[in-house]
Amino acid sequence: MKITDPDCRVLVTGGAGFIGSHLVDLLVAKGLRVTVLDNFRNGRRENLAEAGRTGRLRVIEGDITDAPTCRTVMAGGVDSVFHLACLGVRHSLHDPLENHHVNALGSLQVLTAARQAGVGRFIYVSTSEVYGAATAFPLTEAVATWPTTVYGASKLAGEHYAAAFGTCYGMPVVRVRPFNNYGPRAHFEGDSGEVIPRFILRALAGEAPVIFGDGSHTRDFLYVKDCAEALVGIAACDALVGDVVNLGYGEEVRIDEIARLIVAAIGRPDLKPEFSAERPGDVPRLWVDPAKLRGATSFKPRTRPAEGLVATVEYYRELLRADPGCLSHMQTRNWEVA
Repeated sequence: MKITDPDCRVLVTGGAGFIGSHLVDLLVAKGLRVTVLDNFRNGRRENLAEAGRTGRLRVIEGDITDAPTCRTVMAGGVDSVFHLACLGVRHSLHDPLENHHVNALGSLQVLTAARQAGVGRFIYVSTSEVYGAATAFPLTEAVATWPTTVYGASKLAGEHYAAAFGTCYGMPVVRVRPFNNYGPRAHFEGDSGEVIPRFILRALAGEAPVIFGDGSHTRDFLYVKDCAEALVGIAACDALVGDVVNLGYGEEVRIDEIARLIVAAIGRPDLKPEFSAERPGDVPRLWVDPAKLRGATSFKPRTRPAEGLVATVEYYRELLRADPGCLSHMQTRNWEVA
């Protein structure tokens, strides 16, 4: 049963997280019944509050590395799986073994349970970090993968597992490589903290953004709600089954330019960035060629960067107003968290 069918049953692993929760919101808004599997290590229950009020959401607290849990969430029938649960790039710098365990072995557990349950479509959500030290830009799916971190390598391992399940067992798998997402609910705390919310919260508190390196690194930023729409379109696209596809906006922006745009949006252009030594394994450049995605689906980003940044600033302004202590959950060198 395809995701376009109103009776389609969907599982989202990591559905209480940043991208996952926006995807869940969109799926239930389409009238689908959704199960979320999340251990709430990085995900938040409040991210699912709106979807929970629809009566079409089931939430199971559990871990993707546990085989019985993976079988349990598939029980009763699942037609489509979006596999997003993982530990992130900065976590991999201080705990590479756990990062591999969750991202690679956990993906294998979810794939195995999905195969046993006869899932009709499996969307493996990877990362642009698999490209790592690539030098051909903009990045197409044909560019060789050279991950520079265990995170990138472990997510690439999950890609290969997904492809193998497609080849060996005929599982309808699509591998998706999202580039950097931003927007409401983006992680700012601990080793999952992302650059845009960290810049925003520091600036709102009157503190300068901290840039690791000289600011010349680039990223391709996509608003999270646009990402969710694209993922649903990818799941519905038969032509992408068995394939890999990039998911991004299609423009590269320097990190120091992002800092400038944020302090300007907040009304604090006087806050000049502080520069610090580069993080280990940091990818210098990420810029996507979205031609394959746009050719296979009707996806086109709705949200221009300036519009998305304003909405994101307002979200964190409200967050800081409601919880002034949230800044205490940010560590400057958050890849060193033990």
